[in-house]
Amino acid sequence: MIRDDIKAALVSAMKGGDKSRTATIRLIQSAIKNRDIELRTASAKPDDDVLVTEVLQKMVKQRRESIEMYDKGGRAELAEAERAEVAVIEDFLPQQMSEDEAKAAIAAIVAETGAASVKDMGRVMALVKERHAGSMDMGKASGLVKAALS
Repeated sequence: MIRDDIKAALVSAMKGGDKSRTATIRLIQSAIKNRDIELRTASAKPDDDVLVTEVLQKMVKQRRESIEMYDKGGRAELAEAERAEVAVIEDFLPQQMSEDEAKAAIAAIVAETGAASVKDMGRVMALVKERHAGSMDMGKASGLVKAALS
């Protein structure tokens, strides 16, 4: 489980004296804990690895947006700090599908559902998210589904 990998990485980072990695892993654990608290009252809870992957992907997205803003603002030192955090967070994410693999998976789902137009995008995206939530960036997937249906 990803959660166990994160705990083990925190222990090894603390023993190794890597302060920046330790701080980033603690941020990850905090975000996961917050998500757990949010889901306490939810009727349907996602699988643990899916939940952790969603949290990690959200953290990476936030940091990439920050990097872009820092680069535009001429704050290279802050952008580098964010890039270092992204590198640590990505260590725990499952391997992402390549664009060709993603297109093939989406084409299979489109064929399976019989989707013919952009009106069917919701059904296709629901299946894509259900089957490939951890291994595909849903932002990119949305564009690929739209291209496949148009």
